[in-house]
Amino acid sequence: MALNRVAKSPDIVPIRNILVSTADKTGLGEFVSGVLAICPGATVYSTGGTFALLEKSVPGAKLRTVSSYTGQPEMQGGLVKTLDYRVYLGLLSEPNNPDHLRDIERTNAITFDMVVVNLYPFMEQITRSPDDLEGARANIDIGGPCMIRAAAKNYLRVASVTSPSVYEQIITEMRASSGGVTLATRYRLACSAFRHTAEYDAAIAGYLANVDAPGDAYEIS
Repeated sequence: MALNRVAKSPDIVPIRNILVSTADKTGLGEFVSGVLAICPGATVYSTGGTFALLEKSVPGAKLRTVSSYTGQPEMQGGLVKTLDYRVYLGLLSEPNNPDHLRDIERTNAITFDMVVVNLYPFMEQITRSPDDLEGARANIDIGGPCMIRAAAKNYLRVASVTSPSVYEQIITEMRASSGGVTLATRYRLACSAFRHTAEYDAAIAGYLANVDAPGDAYEIS
């Protein structure tokens, strides 16, 4: 398989489509409101409880459920919400790649310019209830790490936002750059994003290696 090598990437990418799905919703409404104040034409695609929060806290926003975009309902319990071909076309399509552009057009997909995602609170769960293996299992996020990694891999075009601690910095930069995020910032966010998922996976692996394995009969109460 020949790997794509991108020779040219834009510095400032304007924010038009934002994908939002967070466990930690600290400051999220204010952040999205700030982004939309700078980029009033942007559309926000969101899931589950995050959508419900934004619907209340950001009135008048161009807000869509991810399900309305993909055409697929969320799996019961929210187990599958964003694992969809068109979502990942929108995350991974590379700048100025004609084949990728044809795929976007063929599937009537969009490109995402910013992903605001953080993960199920696995560490908090195992700290609170270290002996609750089923509670730990339920808090292993799947779609979140996939979205974060895809956005971070494509920092050439996508800003991957994983922590409320950077919200204010991003708003400040967007105001200074007429509604965009610079390549330097996208790269810095990608570094943080991969660190975020690496620490998360390490916590899961470490926990599972140090708890008693379930027996032959695994009864879920």
